[in-house]
Amino acid sequence: MSVLTLRLAGPLQAWGASARFARRTTESAPTKSGVIGMLAAAQGLQRGHDATLAQLARLRFGVRIDQPGTRVRDYQTAQHQDTGKLMPVSERYYLADAVFVAAVEGEDTLLDELDAALRAPVYAPYLGRRSCPPAQPVRLGLQRSSDLAQALREELWQASAWYRRQRRREATVPLSVLREALPHEDGADLLRDQPVSFAAEFRRHALRALVTESVYAHNPDAVAFEAVPEHDPFTALEDETL
Repeated sequence: MSVLTLRLAGPLQAWGASARFARRTTESAPTKSGVIGMLAAAQGLQRGHDATLAQLARLRFGVRIDQPGTRVRDYQTAQHQDTGKLMPVSERYYLADAVFVAAVEGEDTLLDELDAALRAPVYAPYLGRRSCPPAQPVRLGLQRSSDLAQALREELWQASAWYRRQRRREATVPLSVLREALPHEDGADLLRDQPVSFAAEFRRHALRALVTESVYAHNPDAVAFEAVPEHDPFTALEDETL
């Protein structure tokens, strides 16, 4: 088994799992359906290739929140080109300045193919929506003889330099990990983002179980601060009386 890790960072990201009609929300972290769609696009797969999609959907998925970002709201207006009739106002939500480490675990051969596709993608990757390009290549690396939990625990902290400096008093930083639950794990949450079909006329997603845990990452910008010595203002008065 191998694990392929990705760095998902950009000015804006949007990972919808329950968006409907004119209100397009975003989850607080990348969804499995969004990342699997990115990998399928890198391979050049067309919508409706459900047999190939099923192979990708069987990959175990997890994500680490290295920099949570800020949720922002935008709205869009549109009208019919022919009639000029106004369409309903559409609300769009995004994550600004967020950084995530996503990982997929699977068979070596398949991950080798995905790794090669990310090096030279057929279709450009985007972070949930086409209006959200990544700030840099998303591929981080391919780890052999590793599992999902280990890869998300050991990957270097990927937060932006300015964000790391804000945490410079912390030598190690706690990070949240959301990963697919193993069959024996209890207390899992459910999220409807297990891809079943990406066909434009009938997209389908099933529920999947995920667990949340904390890991600790080394902060390369940590600064050691000397302890402030205790100060007793009455000491000077005692010295004068002597």
